[in-house]
Amino acid sequence: MLLDYLFFQNALLGALLASLLCAMVGTYVVTRRLVIAGGGVAHASLGGVGLGAYFGFSPLLGAAGFALFSGFAIEALSHRSVREDSAIAMLWTLGMSVGILAAYLTPGFMTDLPLYLFGDILSITRTDLLLTGALTLLTGLIFASLLPAIVAVAYDRDFARTQGLPVRWIEIGMTALTALTIVACLRLVGIVMVVSLLSVPQATAQLFVRTFRSIIFVSFVAALAACLGGLWLSYVLNVPCGAAIILLSIGGYFLCRTIKSLWTRFLYH
Repeated sequence: MLLDYLFFQNALLGALLASLLCAMVGTYVVTRRLVIAGGGVAHASLGGVGLGAYFGFSPLLGAAGFALFSGFAIEALSHRSVREDSAIAMLWTLGMSVGILAAYLTPGFMTDLPLYLFGDILSITRTDLLLTGALTLLTGLIFASLLPAIVAVAYDRDFARTQGLPVRWIEIGMTALTALTIVACLRLVGIVMVVSLLSVPQATAQLFVRTFRSIIFVSFVAALAACLGGLWLSYVLNVPCGAAIILLSIGGYFLCRTIKSLWTRFLYH
């Protein structure tokens, strides 16, 4: 039976943790309209992957460092008379360029580069689960204790500032959590597609609910369903799991959108 295999048990637990983590952080990202910035950070993290391979330390550790650097650099540049889209483009292409050059210069090249680009949930290890679990727990505790302040900053940072909230510190903290969440999900869907986990389930949730808490819950369910469905498709059809997860997530969004439209027409006609 498939559930008897340790790698599949790890994949299921990884999908659960990643779905919960992305539901919390992704709701903030979508509400603040930072999806493109998240995509920039995700692609820039390739620089850390390449440097890790070239200098002989963990590529995931390098990705985390480069993702944090990119996230803070984008925010700093956008506060210093640099257009945010320009800042994202600079850090996005810087990270990709560094990563490609470092991978090319690595002796023997990086044979596992596709793993970081496109992900492979079935390769998740116990160490990956422990790190993702710790990040999920930390994020959950932060959201549980600071949710009103996070919501205020997410919807209207200027209003939050008038209320005496530490807007700058909250933004810095959420930037760090976003960068680390992206790195934690690299094994799941890879650099190329990780931003979808931070945005598509939330878009699906917003079709039916409006409050911040409700979006977190519904997007968690949507993300978990896509992850489990992608695992099943990967097993049955022998296709890459990361791509299957994203296709199901986006397909689920359009299916829900169609169902809502038909239901609305039925009610008002």
